[in-house]
Amino acid sequence: MSSFVRKPFDPITVSSTDKRRVAYFYDSDVGNYSYGTGHPMKPHRIRMAHSLIMNYGLYKKMEIYRAKPATKQEMCQFHSDEYIDFLSRVTPDNLDLFQKEQVKFNAGEDCPIFDGLYEFCGISGGGSMEGAARLNRGKCDIAINYAGGLHHAKKSEASGFCYLNDIVLGIIELLRYHPRVLYIDIDVHHGDGVEEAFYTTDRVMTCSFHKYGEFFPGTGELRDIGVGKGKHHAVNVPLRDGIDDATYRSIFEPLIKRIMDWYQPSAVVLQCGGDSLSGDKLGCFNLSMRGHANCVNYVKSFNIPMMVVGGGGYTMRNVARTWTYETGLLNNVLLDSELPYNDYYEYYGPDYKLDVRPSNMHNANSPEYLDKILTQIYANLENTKHAPSVQMNYVPPDMEDFGDVEEDTALAKDTQGGSQYARDNMVMGDNEFYDDDAQAEGINSKNIEDNSKETENRTSRVSIMQPLFEDSNKEKKENDVTSTNVPFSTLKNGEGEHKK
Repeated sequence: MSSFVRKPFDPITVSSTDKRRVAYFYDSDVGNYSYGTGHPMKPHRIRMAHSLIMNYGLYKKMEIYRAKPATKQEMCQFHSDEYIDFLSRVTPDNLDLFQKEQVKFNAGEDCPIFDGLYEFCGISGGGSMEGAARLNRGKCDIAINYAGGLHHAKKSEASGFCYLNDIVLGIIELLRYHPRVLYIDIDVHHGDGVEEAFYTTDRVMTCSFHKYGEFFPGTGELRDIGVGKGKHHAVNVPLRDGIDDATYRSIFEPLIKRIMDWYQPSAVVLQCGGDSLSGDKLGCFNLSMRGHANCVNYVKSFNIPMMVVGGGGYTMRNVARTWTYETGLLNNVLLDSELPYNDYYEYYGPDYKLDVRPSNMHNANSPEYLDKILTQIYANLENTKHAPSVQMNYVPPDMEDFGDVEEDTALAKDTQGGSQYARDNMVMGDNEFYDDDAQAEGINSKNIEDNSKETENRTSRVSIMQPLFEDSNKEKKENDVTSTNVPFSTLKNGEGEHKK
């Protein structure tokens, strides 16, 4: 009997009787940081998403918090002391003093040193840790931190635009109260940092759906299943280019259902990387906004305490659209397709719709290939006992007192959209937006390499920006828009993008 059965992609629905409480974490300072001119990672996309979320009126449905930044002590629950010390001291002005450390901690092309780096990490980590703490205390049922989701960061190494692994820190907090935590990753890149952190334990199961092959970070094989007590508690779903909504749903839903039944987690963390969307500058999948959001809605349907974090996503307007739509679903609201006026309205033209449409990209994921994947994963799960028990008779004290009813509510909570709203109107640098797709996609690798000249001689690593370098080195086939062999990122005026 075949394990893979292709299902049609049905319209997304929400329940009007679902009354789960949502806590949304946002710090307006996050949009002020820049990885540098030409770098594809732009924290400003989080500000764009927040503006849309507020202008759709979703602040009326959820509680909005500005989390306290993660402290050094909290960061070092996972990361090494010397690595966090490096992040706290290095700046673009004193790089010459840290040449050896840059090599050791993998700072360079993908992970440049920029002004405010340590503060940026604190915002990301603080949101995920405080979201987890609120879930633990029963103060919310769903926590959202789109500044989080930086899943590539390692214990003592930056990787793939990620410096601090806020997800690991959040899961560590959840483990104080929850015997089993499930981590699900729908970023186009393998969630290697989170998998590596929990590879030897059965208290966290990781499940990553990602592009596998000659693609960053090069990990996440089907046979990577964990070791020791963690054996069979790492699930990897290696996918090929062009997967569409119906195909993704047909492998995502049955597998997550099987894992939920088998592992019985008491909390779930969902990484919602937007680079699995169609037309992403670094991605190679073909998911529409609704195809991506269906994963969020499906995981929510299990009614388990849930933390939702951001992740990748390099076509900013599409990431903002999708995270806004998903925030609506988490609040049981199907948002209207007509975009409300917001601070960045002009960047959503020419249609000004809440939508990301798929392209005509070829789907290289055959039913036979996906059936093989599901069959092997199901066999792995059946080889070991389900729902490992954990003795939980002592809960260690909080690293930081997040407090209860009187936890500086006046400072932290503002259901009108954040006490720093005026700062959202800050004029961004020219590098934050592009006038046309040619500028957006033709990123010059020299601009990125110039940020870290000190690391030119170190051993070459796989770069998450490799698709950009490849695109800049080959002729653009602008007129051949029907060929299924042309990566969607090379097409002009594609779905979801336009040329001003």
